[in-house]
This record gives sequence, C-alpha cells and structure tokens, in this order.
Amino acid sequence: MAAVPEIVPIAHEPDYRTETIGHYASGQFLASVTYAFPDGFSVGDGWEEQKRLYAVLHQFDSEGRHVDSNIWYAGTWAQQQRRPHGNESVLARAQTRLAELLAALPQRKYGDIAIRPFQLTVDGVIFGLIPERHEEGEGENDWVELYPDRLGFSAPWDGQYDT
Repeated sequence: MAAVPEIVPIAHEPDYRTETIGHYASGQFLASVTYAFPDGFSVGDGWEEQKRLYAVLHQFDSEGRHVDSNIWYAGTWAQQQRRPHGNESVLARAQTRLAELLAALPQRKYGDIAIRPFQLTVDGVIFGLIPERHEEGEGENDWVELYPDRLGFSAPWDGQYDT
C-alpha cells in the first residue's frame, strides 16, 4: 500500500458521515457529532456512563494545517437513553451546538477538503486524523484514521473512507 500523503483528501458526502466538511473564509473545516470513549477504556459494567457524545468542529488553514478545534461535551449514552427524545436530549443538544458552530463560520461552503494529520486529547478522548500502519511487516504508515469518528482513509487517497 501507498504511504500516507502529507495532505489527505476527504470527500464531501451529503447525507452521510462527511456531510459537514468544507471551506470557509479562513480555510477549511471538518465537523461532526460523535460518540467516544476515553483513551484506554475497556468496555464493561458502567460503559454507558463512559460513552460520551461531542459536537466537534476542527478548523484548518487553506494549506490543511490544523488551526483550532471546538469540542463540546453534550452528555453520555446513559443520559441519552434516559431522555431519548425532545430538545433536551443529549443528541438534540449536540446537533444544536454543531449547527451553531457551523453557522458562525463566515462564507461557509460544503465540499471536499484536504488536511494534514493532527492529534489532540480532550477529556481523555483522542481527536484527530492519525496515521497508522495496517499492513503486515515493517514500513511506513499506510492509513489514516479520523478519531473518534472511526473513518479510515487509504490508497488510492481519493477522499473515500472505510468504516
């Protein structure tokens, strides 16, 4: 497989997992509502209180360099299950927050982006586009994974992803 490029293309897919990516006045953005566990968490009793929902907005300059991230914690899976419907559900709050973040981006236009790998940790959760090695043996990284969304990108590096 081909090594991870310096800049990774990500294709815009309306009505699917990459529907909220594109360009704005200051560069590019990648946004989502996503569940995540803290790094190193092992599923067992009480996992529902550890599975967290976030509204996430990553911003990049026009060259794809990470500039800033706005990561907002909405609540847990357990809270969502206790109140699954209505404007006060965890999911509804996260979706509302994401809509507010996106609305604040001047000259926002949805479309394909091309960004550089990056990584940060918030609340013990890893966020970023992280190079990994999926092929057997030794060699270069051949894959990048968007965390915590779990979208994988690889050759032919056309912006399409695996889940």
